[in-house]
Amino acid sequence: MSRAEIVVELPSLRHNVARLRQHAGVPVMVVVKADGYGHGIAEAGRAARAAGAEWLGVATIDEALRLRQVGDRDRLLCWLGVPGEDYAAAVEADVDVTAYSRAELAEIAAATRRAAPARVQLKVDTGLSRGGATLEEWEAVVAEARAGEERGDWRVTGIWSHFACSDEPDHPANDAQETAFRQALDVAAAAGLRPEVRHLANSAATLLRPSSRFDLVRCGIAAYGLDPAPLAPHDVVLRPVMTARSRLSLVKRVAAGDGVSYGHTWRADRPTTLGLVPVGYGDGVMRRAGNRAEAWVRGRRRPIRGRVCMDQLVVDLGDDHAEAGDEVVLFGPGDDGEPTAQDWAVWCDTINYEIVTRLGGRFERQHVDEGTVL
Repeated sequence: MSRAEIVVELPSLRHNVARLRQHAGVPVMVVVKADGYGHGIAEAGRAARAAGAEWLGVATIDEALRLRQVGDRDRLLCWLGVPGEDYAAAVEADVDVTAYSRAELAEIAAATRRAAPARVQLKVDTGLSRGGATLEEWEAVVAEARAGEERGDWRVTGIWSHFACSDEPDHPANDAQETAFRQALDVAAAAGLRPEVRHLANSAATLLRPSSRFDLVRCGIAAYGLDPAPLAPHDVVLRPVMTARSRLSLVKRVAAGDGVSYGHTWRADRPTTLGLVPVGYGDGVMRRAGNRAEAWVRGRRRPIRGRVCMDQLVVDLGDDHAEAGDEVVLFGPGDDGEPTAQDWAVWCDTINYEIVTRLGGRFERQHVDEGTVL
């Protein structure tokens, strides 16, 4: 084992995707943006396809082209552009691109003069107030999209939006957004658009809101085995895919009253044994975890003492015996009692998405399939 490893269990990812497809009853887009939420974009994409994912989703054109470079040839959507984006490269690579505005449609039209006709999806902002055409702009965007179809610039393959509060099933925004989406679809149909897919449901809505599934659901964090709505019950069994582990680099005894790490934010109230773990916020471990989170060493959860540093953190081993080289599991699936990414999210006042996505730095990532390290 190296100094620090991220271990990605590909069978677990395939299990999750298969269960989500079965539960949704419609095709699934697995989102592999941000390097597959820290799990590896290429490997996550291949595992998702093997489990039947009809679509992959990414944020940027660069991410889409990366998937094409590693051999993915099936349906693929990207959605986050900036002015001057290289839409021609995306069109040539057979990537569906998303337009939020008439200005983006004009850039895509210019790209099609140098490439084949594009596949375009339109995003409408139904209440997240982030990307997408506002409802006031929607009719004009739809009219331009239809005109582009008539010119042969593109085919509109999808219309979609994104929930703001789907992890809170009873939040009134969910009903309001779904109503607004249906109205936006009516406007598009009246203009003559006939998209292949209409999609609104993200991971939480896939699990919790059947009425929002339409023709396709987009699953990100759920595909990686982490619950997008931990407080809302559902019957889909997901298996966490990532384990983050390291080793003790040093074990030492300290006396009562000794301060630990920068600022001495924790002092030993009795003699105890400390273990030094060679990972820190430079590797994506949240600094906020100091004096909050726990790690798994020698069959027990051990509290992190003092501040997390750039390269290292300290765990309290009490009076138990431990040695340099012993394994430390920061989080994993929880099968043996070790902390999970969700535990870390609670300790750090964040969401499990951030815990797994931010890890990197000097962690080595390995992918395991049926017990074999790839």
